[in-house]
Amino acid sequence: MDTSLFPYQRIVIVGSTGSGKSTLAHKLAEKRGLDYIELDALYWEPDWIGAPRDVFRARVEQASRAPGWVSAGNYGMARDILWPRAQAVIWLDYPFLTVFWRLLRRTWQNWRTKAVLWNGNREKLSREFKLWSDESIFHWLVKSYGRRRREYPKLFSRLEHRHLKILRFATPAEAQAWLNKIEEVGLEI
Repeated sequence: MDTSLFPYQRIVIVGSTGSGKSTLAHKLAEKRGLDYIELDALYWEPDWIGAPRDVFRARVEQASRAPGWVSAGNYGMARDILWPRAQAVIWLDYPFLTVFWRLLRRTWQNWRTKAVLWNGNREKLSREFKLWSDESIFHWLVKSYGRRRREYPKLFSRLEHRHLKILRFATPAEAQAWLNKIEEVGLEI
């Protein structure tokens, strides 16, 4: 692929929980030969314990020193590390029901197959479906969805983020079509 048509080598992918950030970041990194930074993998310790802030930030700092990478995640405590280094941000801004169904399918699949996630963690339906609990990823989706949709346009317009090329995809099909074009002929974003 002619990389002059796709010049960005440090890319942040953001969006609601369950929108497909990690999947898109992994595919894009693979297509471009870039490092893949999965922020969840840097944050979650065994037994779903979050890493201490300084430990997590040090991990992000180290991972983002590479000349080229694609990161997936919304961690505000790492934004001041990643965004100044990034050249582009891809925002997966999908409708709530789309994200909810994708999250439900992913959670069910991970639980059913006993998939090992970050640092030995596995999905636990007993935790995830406690919709009133902060431990539930569905509770987190409901809690954070509207806030993220209000927050990102404001963040993108801030002076310190003006260097970033912003791509917003409103549907998974739109993001997939864009990814397919990159694979076929390259795409200037």
